[in-house]
Amino acid sequence: MEAHDGMYIDGAWRPAAGGDRIEVVDPATEQVIGRVPAGGAEDVDAAVRAARAALPGWAATPPAERAALLGAVRDAMAGRREEIAATVVAELGAPPAFAAAVHTDMPTAVMGSFAELAASHPFEERIGNSRVFQEPVGVVGAITPWNYPLHQIVAKVAPALAAGCTVVLKPAEDTPLVAQLFAEILHEVGLPAGVFNLVTGLGPVAGQALAEHPGVDLVSFTGSTAVGRQIGATAGAAVKRVALELGGKSANVILPGADLGRAVNVGLANVFANSGQTCSAWTRMLVDSARYDEAVGIATAAVAKYVPGERLGPVVNAKQRDRVRGYIRRGVAEGARIVAGGPDAPEGMETGYYVRPTVFADVEPGMAIAQEEIFGPVVVLIRYEDEEDALRIANGTVYGLAGAVWGGDEEEAVAFARRMDTGQVDINGGRFNLLAPFGGYKQSGVGRELGAHGLGEYLQTKSLQF
Repeated sequence: MEAHDGMYIDGAWRPAAGGDRIEVVDPATEQVIGRVPAGGAEDVDAAVRAARAALPGWAATPPAERAALLGAVRDAMAGRREEIAATVVAELGAPPAFAAAVHTDMPTAVMGSFAELAASHPFEERIGNSRVFQEPVGVVGAITPWNYPLHQIVAKVAPALAAGCTVVLKPAEDTPLVAQLFAEILHEVGLPAGVFNLVTGLGPVAGQALAEHPGVDLVSFTGSTAVGRQIGATAGAAVKRVALELGGKSANVILPGADLGRAVNVGLANVFANSGQTCSAWTRMLVDSARYDEAVGIATAAVAKYVPGERLGPVVNAKQRDRVRGYIRRGVAEGARIVAGGPDAPEGMETGYYVRPTVFADVEPGMAIAQEEIFGPVVVLIRYEDEEDALRIANGTVYGLAGAVWGGDEEEAVAFARRMDTGQVDINGGRFNLLAPFGGYKQSGVGRELGAHGLGEYLQTKSLQF
């Protein structure tokens, strides 16, 4: 798609207040593929004003009508599937099959789920002598990351619109083209002017202006814990609602009775998908001492399937590539053993922000590579002695976003998962559920996305007594 040289505000593309531009780079070729405006406080203010003006009308629109519009958006997204996937391939570097199945079909399904929820959700209930109403929070400032560029947008915008809120979106500067494409789709289906607004720009400039704006009632942010802390502080000072989906260092716990081959192979696939750029990736693999060496052998052999430039795409930019390679070097310096991959560029891949898929063995739980979010194709294998030791290691980070437990007995795996300090756990390879709440414990965030729980983030409660 051609980049729009403007902001989508109040139902139209309009010039940015300033002349600065952001270059969009294809991470596989390092070529500039587009330029978008670098918006500032003036653009954000115009977008928030448009959203505030549109709020009364949209909030008063019957849920069935909001549902019909969201259904039309879902259909339009499905109709532009190839264009969406190609855009994500170009600006994120995702392999084409993954871009279609995950970066395109998943957000399309999420949009459909909120179309259905808007129609079926009980926005009113009776409790004794009270009528209790769930009403839209108001104007939502949505700040989204680059790693799942369309999914993260839809996971915020769809429930906000379903709830009757209006939205100002500030997408990640690395992946603004798919956000512009999404704005085109909303325009085409006839969403009323001002209900959705798009401002492209840098996080510390446009993102900060949006988080601080007094006309924003809720800030929903997905990204790093460091930035989330700043946004939480800003929102707290203004007594403003906030939803934060932040970092993770999730544990993949393989109990002694589990199918080791399947657990290790699925575990690697989970991390290497999207080149390790997934906040909920199971980047720590925990294996009992008796089977640890066998697990290392299985993992070492399995890495060969993840060929850079084929099944494994690049990371998003040069800074991210250098950061991930720096962590790999740090792991070596800390005394961990590389059994696959390493910090050097993949053979024959001098162009593109590629990182070799890397597996570390002999990792101690306190090492930086076992504590800090690397956000690249790096897996660490950690040995444990017994179940209590495994639980202590699994819970021994500041994060608590996701995890996995594999056991020969499902009840045993569930009992272990119940003791993990984390927001969601997959049992023996359980599939991702678009209707289940997604979000974290501890420093992984505040609030939940997806399904009825995700819709609830955008609603506030009023009770009338009779």
